[in-house]
This record gives sequence, structure tokens and C-alpha cells, in this order.
Amino acid sequence: MPGRRLFVAVPIADDAATAVAELVGRLRAERDDATGDRRRRDVRWVRLDGLHLTLRFLGPTEEDRVPFVAAAVRDVAASHAPFSLTIDGGGAFPDERRPRALWLGVTDGTAHLAALAEALDRELVAAGWPPSDRPYRAHLTLARSDGVPAGADVARRLITAARGIALRSMVDRVVLYESRTGGGPARYEPLEVAPLGGS
Repeated sequence: MPGRRLFVAVPIADDAATAVAELVGRLRAERDDATGDRRRRDVRWVRLDGLHLTLRFLGPTEEDRVPFVAAAVRDVAASHAPFSLTIDGGGAFPDERRPRALWLGVTDGTAHLAALAEALDRELVAAGWPPSDRPYRAHLTLARSDGVPAGADVARRLITAARGIALRSMVDRVVLYESRTGGGPARYEPLEVAPLGGS
């Protein structure tokens, strides 16, 4: 299906994003030191200049539907107050032995994120989108490891390194992003930035 690849998310605060980037840098350096071969295939790390917690992935969206998504984002943001969350601990989907995605977890703030995701889903369904097909689970994706032999090792080291990091982040806006691919990891371009009510 043609269209713009869209998703809705909340960005991570700059200081928390900097700490996550440092953690990723350490993990990548450890792997290079351990293998001694920078050419060996690694997991695919996300861009660290646009860290976010996804609320809803929409995928290819026709141009004439973009304004309806933007309106849903504004409406949901206006009806929720700013809140803080804590990023702590790491994991992998579906599990660390054969991971497809590596992530950092969210502890405090999960109920607020879930409420945003549920409200967004209701608005999108009212505008003609199908409902989300899975329960919301807050996580910060760091890498994808589909079939890469290094994935299990990186997952194990991420879980160890992320234990107890407890990074605080204020959430004060919801953003509609377009994912642009080509020339490395996807780039995320904000199309609509909606402040949470009261921020």
C-alpha cells in the first residue's frame, strides 16, 4: 500500500536520551572489543537522535488521511496532563535466547502511557482505522536482531547493563512521526507536535 509510513509516539527527554546513547555506545564498544572484527554483522541499532516510546504504529497512510491522524493526536494530547516516567531494565522480544527486538523497559509512568495509547486508539477507530490488534506494552526499542547470531549475546549484555539505570523522563507532548528509510536506520520526521494539556 502506498503512502507515508506513520506512527505516534512520545519523545524521550534529552538527558535520558543522552544516557541511553552512552549505554548503547558501551555495548557496541564491548562487542567490537570481544570480536575484534568490526565487519562482523551486528544487530541493527536504531537512530539515537530520535528516541521515543511508540503509542501506535499506523504504517503506510494515504496523504488525504494524514490530517485525521493529526487531529486525533491533538485531541488526545489536549485531554491528558504531562507526567513523568522511568526507563529501567532491558529485555528482548520474544525472548533473550532468540531475540528479534532489544529494548529498555518502562517502570513508573506505564499507566499514563497506556491511557494515552488507549485514547489514541479510540480516536483513530472513530476516524476509520482498525483497532490496535495487541495490548499496549511500553518499551523503548534500541535494536533489531532478526536472525543475527550476535543477537542473544547483545541481549544478555543489554539486560545486565540496563539493570537499575532508572532514567527519568518528562512526557509533555505527543508526536505524529513519519518514518523515512534509506541510507541507514530510519529517520523520524515530526509532522504534528501536540503538547499535553496544561504543559
